[in-house]
Amino acid sequence: MKDNFSNQAADYAIYRPTYPKELYDFLFSLVVNKKAAWDCATGNGQVARELALHFEGVYATDISKKQIEQALKLPNIVYQVESSDKANVDDDSFDLITVAQAVHWFNFDAFYSEVKRTLKPDGIFAIIGYGIMHIDKKVDAAVHKLYEDFLGKYWDPERRYIEENYKTIPFPFEEITAPHFLIKTRWNFNQLIGYLNTWSALQHYKKANERNPIEYMFTELKEAWGSDAEKDVRFPVLLRVGR
Repeated sequence: MKDNFSNQAADYAIYRPTYPKELYDFLFSLVVNKKAAWDCATGNGQVARELALHFEGVYATDISKKQIEQALKLPNIVYQVESSDKANVDDDSFDLITVAQAVHWFNFDAFYSEVKRTLKPDGIFAIIGYGIMHIDKKVDAAVHKLYEDFLGKYWDPERRYIEENYKTIPFPFEEITAPHFLIKTRWNFNQLIGYLNTWSALQHYKKANERNPIEYMFTELKEAWGSDAEKDVRFPVLLRVGR
């Protein structure tokens, strides 16, 4: 698994969007027991925090120590620096396993083998993610210019799985039909810039060119944003659920 997010771990914790309550309600409705959950590639613990409100114990892992350092610590969450293909737990340990906005970085076979080993017979496995946000036509066009024209060649190949809405990833589980969900939030212009700075391709660009590409796009982004103090922001949720 690639670690593309340690360098911007603090910004990631601040600016990355959070998943809607309806998504969690749907997942929890499928889980028979709520004793233990594993949130793989937990990052700053966003999903782990929600799981901790419903499960007796949560095991949260990530390869990035810096990301875990940003996570909210709760007494029923155990954070560990571990890769996705090896959880230091017994077989049949978890009622729910989640991986959010990360599975596209994994070795699928190795991770799925670990999911099958550690998931209880009646357990639920959920792959969660989100696609490119939508704000309005002008802002979307400016963001797309940054995404494609400036950063196109700097995106890792695995990014295509996000662009394909996780529909093309292998999924060797009994799939459960999931509803469509949206992340809905409101941002000011500074929050947009903060979020764009968390993009992995932008970090690759900065490393290669010793310059932030937003410098070239800032005026265009600002003009596209206009005079609104805040704007509605929508992210499509990507979701594959199985058992």
